[in-house]
Amino acid sequence: MNIPNDPVILLSYINTQLRDFYPNLTDLCLSLNINEESLCAKLETIDYSYDQTTNQFV
Repeated sequence: MNIPNDPVILLSYINTQLRDFYPNLTDLCLSLNINEESLCAKLETIDYSYDQTTNQFV
């Protein structure tokens, strides 16, 4: 699966996917074949981290 490379666009894409289709980040990553650690690291470059309580990057 091709996901956006730009971190800001990636943030929007991932949060939308989490909101609409996935109960948690692990399920999203497994389904889309994305490395969870790499995804988190990329979004941390723009100061966002995953919040399990809200199921989104904040």
